[in-house]
Amino acid sequence: MLLSRVAESLYWINRYLERAENISRFVEVSESMALDCPPGSAEPWLPLVDASGDRNKFDESYLNKTPSDVANFLIKDRENPNSILSCICMARENARQIRDVITSEMWEQINSLYWSIQEGEVLWHQPAQEQLFEIRRGCQLFYGVTDATFSHDIAWDFSKLGRLIERADKTSRILDVKYFLLLPNLKELGGALDELQWISLLRSAGAYQMFRISEQGSITPNAIASFLLLDPIFPRSVRFCLEGIKESLGKIQNSPVSKKPNDLECLIGLLLSKWSFVRIDHLIKDGLHEAIDSLQIDLNKLHDLIHSIYFRNDKRFDIESLEE
Repeated sequence: MLLSRVAESLYWINRYLERAENISRFVEVSESMALDCPPGSAEPWLPLVDASGDRNKFDESYLNKTPSDVANFLIKDRENPNSILSCICMARENARQIRDVITSEMWEQINSLYWSIQEGEVLWHQPAQEQLFEIRRGCQLFYGVTDATFSHDIAWDFSKLGRLIERADKTSRILDVKYFLLLPNLKELGGALDELQWISLLRSAGAYQMFRISEQGSITPNAIASFLLLDPIFPRSVRFCLEGIKESLGKIQNSPVSKKPNDLECLIGLLLSKWSFVRIDHLIKDGLHEAIDSLQIDLNKLHDLIHSIYFRNDKRFDIESLEE
């Protein structure tokens, strides 16, 4: 049997670590992009705050809005609940509360990651790029340890839910930032800076090499948007994440096919259908920003339904029923 509080902790451990990993990648790519940008070009920093959805909080806390302010806000600011430091701390606290459920290897990895980012640790004396690489590797090691040592039962599916919802959210947000907030003027369109930003976007999503293998032609906005949103086999695309979410929810609910679908099943079914059969040209023609906004709203609804159905009460889930 699995208690709802345990399911919720597993869900949030993976959401927090996925969020920390994504932010580390975003900041690392912006560090590199800032070095490559020609003199006088716009700083590639503030859009990261917009992508995280914390612009108001940042504006209140940092008056100068320098690149170092953005980096500190996203990485080490304890007052920012979505900073890397805050996310890892909250993930570790959730893991501490369910130490009797997760494997010792999972606890050791997340605990080691937590202590490595504390003030004064060796990590913070390394170059900025190395810091972010170590943080990202620590999160990825946790995924690998979980995959290798944690039983793939209903608890595993709640872990996957948290990771995939967060991943779909961040992939869509970083794409929206480029299309809506960093859209170049006519003089820059198709130029060196524009292409550099698109390459940086792909790297931010960990997608550059897989995109180049998948798309043999030139780097175009439509091709990139299609890859990040609609590719069926790239593990960070929105479509791939939605397919994984639907699969995990199906195992968790374990409902017969003839049963009338509930609100949660209807929402994920409609979402997956929409993002599996739409063409990128139609999305862009109708407004990509509006489509991504709609996706963000639907992902929030999905989270709210999961929370109200599975986490609100001290419900128990029968793990053995999945084997029937």
